[in-house]
Amino acid sequence: MGSQEIIKIEDDFTLIRFQNDGLESFNAQRELDSGLIQFHFGLKGSAKFLFNQGSYALELKEEKSLLLYNPQKELPLNLELAPNSWVISVIISIKKFHALFSTEADYITFLSGDNKDKKYYNEGNISPSMAIVLSQLFHYSLHPSIKNLYYKGKGYELLSLYFNRTEDPNAEQCPFLIDEDNVMKIRKAKEIIIANMAEPPGLQELADEIGLNLKKLKMGFKQIYGDTVYGFLFDYKMDFARKLLDSGSYNVNEVGLKIGYSTGSHFIAAFKKKFATTPKKYLMSINPNT
Repeated sequence: MGSQEIIKIEDDFTLIRFQNDGLESFNAQRELDSGLIQFHFGLKGSAKFLFNQGSYALELKEEKSLLLYNPQKELPLNLELAPNSWVISVIISIKKFHALFSTEADYITFLSGDNKDKKYYNEGNISPSMAIVLSQLFHYSLHPSIKNLYYKGKGYELLSLYFNRTEDPNAEQCPFLIDEDNVMKIRKAKEIIIANMAEPPGLQELADEIGLNLKKLKMGFKQIYGDTVYGFLFDYKMDFARKLLDSGSYNVNEVGLKIGYSTGSHFIAAFKKKFATTPKKYLMSINPNT
């Protein structure tokens, strides 16, 4: 099931958490006035922002960010969130934002005098330090009474890191140095298990390959991706299997072999555990004529 949580941090400053852990795509719509800056961060999976009744789309991929601003027209939020995907959006008025950066307006491109009345679009990477803050917005254990204060602090921290021009993982004075280095190693671990999903390495082998001890691998992976290494891999493999079935190019046994199941029965059991249906029934649901 998909969900959205809207957190009003202050007037003209809103944070929205979108989460879709279901099998179907989740669509969220919200009217937004002109003069609002939209920051969108892809934590997991993928999403699309639809415009002009769906005739135009911008894709937001995992570990990518989008900045959207158009002072001339409204940009309503129409988000299509793919299965097993998380997105965090920050919506802030240009007036409030300008007050935060008034002395630095010249270096923030769309705030400069020549551009303040022009539309602006930018796609970027989520830095390691931003990834830490984003993961904290999804995984926290706090008393409800301080939840808004926590979000407020993280919202401002996220904006400051987004516009940090001098971020350098090698800078000794960087307060996030150890964390950033670890985040990059955890991302490497994710890439390794995805590239070898049919025959993934053991946890100790994986920890040795990325240069972290086993405890830090386990803790870091859970912090950033919200799951254990093999829990994440299981979800990834099942979503990959579903896409292979969607393509119509492979039968059930072939899909199972591609993602590392030597017997069809084991793949069928795993698929049913994830999606509460068998691969065959799933195929029949998307193509009743098969």
